Amino acid sequence: MSSVGYQVIARKWRPQKFDDVVGQEHVVRTLKNAITQNRIAHAYLFVGPRGTGKTTTARLFAKCLNCEGGPLVDPPEDSEISKSIMNGSCMDVLEIDGASNNGVEQVRDLREDAQYAPSQGRYKIYIIDEVHMLSTAAFNALLKILEEPPSHVKFIFATTESQKVLPTIVSRCQRFDLKPIPENLIQDHLAHICSAEGIQAEDAALKAIARLADGGMRDSQSILDQMIAFCGSSISEEDVLQVYGLAGAEQIDQLAEAIATGNHQAVLEMVDTLDASGRDFFRVLVDLQARVREELLKAARGGGSSDGFGATLSTESLTRLLDSLRDGESGLKFGLNEKVNFEVALLKASDECRARAIDGLIRELSGIAASLPDDSGEKKKS
Repeated sequence: MSSVGYQVIARKWRPQKFDDVVGQEHVVRTLKNAITQNRIAHAYLFVGPRGTGKTTTARLFAKCLNCEGGPLVDPPEDSEISKSIMNGSCMDVLEIDGASNNGVEQVRDLREDAQYAPSQGRYKIYIIDEVHMLSTAAFNALLKILEEPPSHVKFIFATTESQKVLPTIVSRCQRFDLKPIPENLIQDHLAHICSAEGIQAEDAALKAIARLADGGMRDSQSILDQMIAFCGSSISEEDVLQVYGLAGAEQIDQLAEAIATGNHQAVLEMVDTLDASGRDFFRVLVDLQARVREELLKAARGGGSSDGFGATLSTESLTRLLDSLRDGESGLKFGLNEKVNFEVALLKASDECRARAIDGLIRELSGIAASLPDDSGEKKKS
């Protein structure tokens, strides 16, 4: 029996160098240039949604700074210090959880520890995750050392809620915004993982997983792990839809067409079908909004109208449809009967997209009236 336990995909496939980071080229390029040009700041703030690579990028940057002969853009991966930084055991790279170490006493201890020189690498690097969880007193205790840190100290902060970080802290950092990773990049990376792991996965299945991950690479890898546990070495789209209660792309298109053409009977029948197959109504609503948004952008770029839903809809109609679907979210979340609220949201959206906006109608009537000939003089003569 192997002494090494199973390692989940999200950890096994965690990037080990900058070139492995997916979807954050603007951050990677800037950090590489900072190392090459020897313009390394004393404090960095990584901001972005969960699973987009904030802590991973912080570790990679720390490895580049503290490797043998560093700072180097491509540090040796097999060296002891590089391995210790990536597995979290390096004495000079300290990862601190801001949620559980958010008091002023912990920050004071950090300030005292920072005065000592590093024991292995060139710098003493503090990575504080979820830094927005620090108390106001802890932030204030951090300000002084952030303003005038020892030359051997670097700070890297990571947060999902940058608005909660004190402006006085942000102003002392170089800020990097990590964006949600596009679905096509997530899908391509999952396909690469499946190929390496010997997993047969349909492209449609990986696309569904990428859609479900909402821009987070870690989330997509966790979902893939669960699907492998459920399906074994062969994953189909239907498996993903069944486990996570998703509707297929074809179902979303059919539902959008029924709404756009005002076919209420078809809408209700499709809701019954989705309910019988155990689909998640809220997720269907979100996917429906994404599909309508695609058609809205297509209409905006194509002359102001689109016929992608079986009826010619103007950008105004598509905008009203999208607004109505968004308004239905709260009723679906907090209503007592999810199915009834879902039906009402779809039927209202159908009526909204086919209704004429009163201000637009008035403009059209005014234009027609202005174009009519003025025959008041003829009437007076007669």
